Amino acid sequence: MASTPLRRLFHWGPIAVIGIISLITWAMIHHCGMYWPPHASVSGAVNSALFLALAAATLYFFLQSLLEGPGFVPLGWKPENEEEAVYLQYCTVCNGYKAPRSHHCKTCGHCVMKMDHHCPWINCCVGHRNHAYFNLFLVAGVIGCGQASAVLICSMYHAISRPPYTRGTPFVHVTLTTLLLSLLAIGMAVGVLLAMRGILRNRTTIEDWIMEKANGRREERGLPPFTFPYDLGRKRNLASVFLGDKEYDGLSWPVRDGCGKYDLTIEQKAQKAEKLQRSRLFTCTSDYSGRWFPVLTWWRAALAAPCQAEPRLPLHPGDTVRVTRQRRPLVPGLDVVARGAGGALPGRATVTAVCRGYSQGHTAKKVHQTTELCPSTFTDMIIRGQWDGKGRHWLFGEKLLLSGGDARGPRGWFPRAAVVPTDELGKRKPD
Repeated sequence: MASTPLRRLFHWGPIAVIGIISLITWAMIHHCGMYWPPHASVSGAVNSALFLALAAATLYFFLQSLLEGPGFVPLGWKPENEEEAVYLQYCTVCNGYKAPRSHHCKTCGHCVMKMDHHCPWINCCVGHRNHAYFNLFLVAGVIGCGQASAVLICSMYHAISRPPYTRGTPFVHVTLTTLLLSLLAIGMAVGVLLAMRGILRNRTTIEDWIMEKANGRREERGLPPFTFPYDLGRKRNLASVFLGDKEYDGLSWPVRDGCGKYDLTIEQKAQKAEKLQRSRLFTCTSDYSGRWFPVLTWWRAALAAPCQAEPRLPLHPGDTVRVTRQRRPLVPGLDVVARGAGGALPGRATVTAVCRGYSQGHTAKKVHQTTELCPSTFTDMIIRGQWDGKGRHWLFGEKLLLSGGDARGPRGWFPRAAVVPTDELGKRKPD
């Protein structure tokens, strides 16, 4: 857990970003000196000065977002009106309630105010206190990378195509090393451009995901779409993002007319309740040490290991795990919509998941409930399929503690081959 600015700084993420900024800056200086020399024209001098200013701003805002930190909810926090606690989620790690828009980060070890996401590049979360710095870092980085992309692509094209040089035409000379570094710099610059996200809706990354699930859940039940309570209009949204750390304390937020301050947390609690209903219990039958790549034990699982920073969950025979996810986005009891010609469902019908607000094709092998919605040539049907995790090498779940109570057990990924569904434990396989 990176709890101090220096510990956050000396990590592979910040070191990599500083290296990327240095690489792109070097590539620009190297190519501008040949393709668009600053001493040869006013436009060349303006181009170089603008890029160096953007590079300095990018580095400054990056370091500020890292050193400032996201801001954490005080340990043991609870609302001033204790009757409102029923609308909030309780964090058993921090022994307090989660303030609106806050979430617990397993990596930081605290509940983060207005958590956007945990960013490995700054080695901490993006939250209430550093959200403005992080967005300014992205803005400066995107503009600078856009300028670098245009100049470097033109320069590299000029160097590779090797047109006949005449008087006044810049000569661009590259070696194998400078060619590879320049192409890497171009890829990184374009990648930053593609990673830029809008901030006009005043939503964090987590809130985007909550809204996506909320709209899918309500559409499934025939309810009106969920209204995001913190969308105050573009001007106030911009002020909330860039001046929020000065105007608000990170524990309470203004909401739009007609919305309550706990609407989002109430919706999130409803989603988690449904997630718990869809979960399934598994019992461990083989030891799993928690290694990321268990090549000697389960080589197939090692080849398909999840590329995520979430932890692995060591297991011992007899441990019970409540599984909520697998490596592909399909969950137990997932509601899906299928279409069969003439009202008849084929034996292996292609179905489309709608429960979480995304579309993901799957194949229905078992149908437990079919309800005809409208008679037509292509009949809409709701299917509840049974999922046992087969064919997926990794599952994500929470180990159930024998002590019970409100304490939560450790969570993480583990190989599917190490567990069996609890309701199938002890059943005799058919001959």
